[in-house]
Amino acid sequence: MEPTEENGWTPLPHSDEDVERARAVPDTPQTRAPSYRLAFADEDFLTRRELRGLRLQLELMKPEMALAERGIRSTVILFGGARIPEPGGEAWAAKNETQKKNLLANARYYAEARKFARICSQHSAESYYREFVVVTGGGPGVMEAGNRGAADCGAPSIGLNIVLPHEQAPNAYVTPELCFNFHYFAIRKMHFIMRAKAVAVFPGGFGTMDELFETLTLIQTGRMERVPVLLFGKAFWSKAVNIDYLVEQGTVSPGDENLLTIVDEAEEGWAEIARFYKIGG
Repeated sequence: MEPTEENGWTPLPHSDEDVERARAVPDTPQTRAPSYRLAFADEDFLTRRELRGLRLQLELMKPEMALAERGIRSTVILFGGARIPEPGGEAWAAKNETQKKNLLANARYYAEARKFARICSQHSAESYYREFVVVTGGGPGVMEAGNRGAADCGAPSIGLNIVLPHEQAPNAYVTPELCFNFHYFAIRKMHFIMRAKAVAVFPGGFGTMDELFETLTLIQTGRMERVPVLLFGKAFWSKAVNIDYLVEQGTVSPGDENLLTIVDEAEEGWAEIARFYKIGG
């Protein structure tokens, strides 16, 4: 490994050099034994249950280092349903005619997510794509729309995928160098929030609700600074979530409903972010 400003000079061999040397040793019963493998190059060893703590740390560090190397300081999160099709697309997840009708009607949120991501990315260009970089879960539906909106104007965007029982490939619009895959939901959600300057939540299911309410909990309890939390779709969210009812019941405090801003259009969403951060005078 050539010395660089980051790693400096050392008289000791670097780990990647020893990986190559270990591959070149003669093939013998001893070198074929699992015990002979370098510990950090041994997948069987690294996936042992006893090493869960190390794997958690690695999943935290790998994306963090990649985003730091890219100079990304802040993000705008787009949460939303994987099942929502693009306008003119198919309601592939529908189980009956009612669901098909509703999913096709909700395709307008795909269009708004794409437009919103494009607006955010245009402003991100002013900081050389260091601020307000779009990040999604990297999958289909609203996630695809977010990455696609960034790609529309040639901007980079981040995709945080996760291994699921059913096959889920990253959508085609995630910037390849910023496409990550996770085993641990908890670490993935940390990476969503760690750089977030705004959270845009489009209609979705359990996963979307989980991400929304974890964000609200962090803000409500003071574990996270307040950022704009935008709910796109007044018609959807007025039925899906009733924060006013929680206030009436006393299970959340008066004023907690103000942690959310409900909008319908992409321009409304960006205007709220601009107001919050006093962007553009």
